[in-house]
Amino acid sequence: MIKNTIITIFGATGDLTARKLIPAITKLYLDNEISENTLVIALGRRDYNTDSFLTSLSDFNSNVINKDLLSKILFYYKMQITNPDDYNGLKTLINKYKDENTKLIYYLAIGPDLIKGVAKNLSDYNLITKNNPNERIVFEKPFGNNLKSAKEINNMLWQYFTEEQIYRIDHYLGKEMIQNIISVRFANLLFRDSWDSKSIKEIRLVVKEKEGILKRAGYYDHAGALKDMVQSHILQMLSLITMDPPYEYESLYIADEKVKVLKSLTVLPDSVFIGQYDGYLNEENIDKDSKTETFVSFICYVNTPNFREIPIKIFTGKKLSKKESYLEVIYHQTNEQKRWNLKASRNILKISIDPKEKVELLINSKVPGFKDELSQVNLSYKIAESAHGNIPAAYERLILDLINGSKTLFARWDEIEYSWHFIDRIKDCHKNLYIYKNEKDMIDYIKKNTA
Repeated sequence: MIKNTIITIFGATGDLTARKLIPAITKLYLDNEISENTLVIALGRRDYNTDSFLTSLSDFNSNVINKDLLSKILFYYKMQITNPDDYNGLKTLINKYKDENTKLIYYLAIGPDLIKGVAKNLSDYNLITKNNPNERIVFEKPFGNNLKSAKEINNMLWQYFTEEQIYRIDHYLGKEMIQNIISVRFANLLFRDSWDSKSIKEIRLVVKEKEGILKRAGYYDHAGALKDMVQSHILQMLSLITMDPPYEYESLYIADEKVKVLKSLTVLPDSVFIGQYDGYLNEENIDKDSKTETFVSFICYVNTPNFREIPIKIFTGKKLSKKESYLEVIYHQTNEQKRWNLKASRNILKISIDPKEKVELLINSKVPGFKDELSQVNLSYKIAESAHGNIPAAYERLILDLINGSKTLFARWDEIEYSWHFIDRIKDCHKNLYIYKNEKDMIDYIKKNTA
């Protein structure tokens, strides 16, 4: 039977597939967001059949795997993805289910060292035809280890595919509140006309994690906080916060404005602080002399007319007080606050991403009674309380956009390029690595060493 969409997952026996991809595809299918005429091909070298593969997913995933549903739309295919000869069999399998209108999606849930070989084989065996927008390749960050390696990966991909066919996933962009940043900014005159240095005193962008590296030593010790969190998640959020209005709400125009931000970024060298949590060197599979940072903070500026005078303070790390991600827009005092000497707080817009997704606006209001006293009032909106039905998880939104060919939530190559340029400038600041015991210890160290 010919399929509308075929999703082929490389690395199907890995953690990402079990915890994120299969649950997301299942939910989309149950919600009728994707066609019943969809086929998922799970690739792996282990000696499974479809039934034993689905059983193995339960070992990774605490959620119940819907084997009855998945057995209807998923097929496990054993192959060695590093062996070119095995691609003939994969091609034969896919050709049984496709015609010229079938969307072919190849999801590379594999390490970056395997991407080059897989991409070449997909091209050599005509599993993807260059310039065909219905045939797509998707892969996860990291998008290289530095600017040089990122360019090498990208130039390699461009040999076989066009930019239109390449989808780079940053799962943070799939979060509901990240998507909501654009709406809050441009769909409300209240913020639309006060989103510049005349109104904003500073912006804070905070991503804190309570846990350490867990079992990600192999990846994290080569990445660190700068590459793992700042280069992707944080710079993507920063560009959405500070970009100028796109001409249209389309991926091309949004990416153009994000790139303008990334090209204009400068860092305040003396503001850069890096740390490593106490006990990192005792983690399993970590080199005992590792200098990998698990904490980064700095102040940067977006040198565009609306934002060049606004300090943007970045704070991210592991083994901190709690898990939370948010951005704060802190406004200047009004002239009346200064002239009348009003004991009033600054207005603050806080957009929380984790663990609760909400928007809060702190304003000043008179305290009821005879005295002219002010207090801070919190006007809040929580997505979970107002959403109709379930809020889609990040991977559900990203996979649906991938199927529909929408690239708004995917990173374009020039976004990756200029984010690496900025990371290199931060690394050039040559700061000593401070070993911190907890969040307060790191904050005290920053205060002590800030001029």
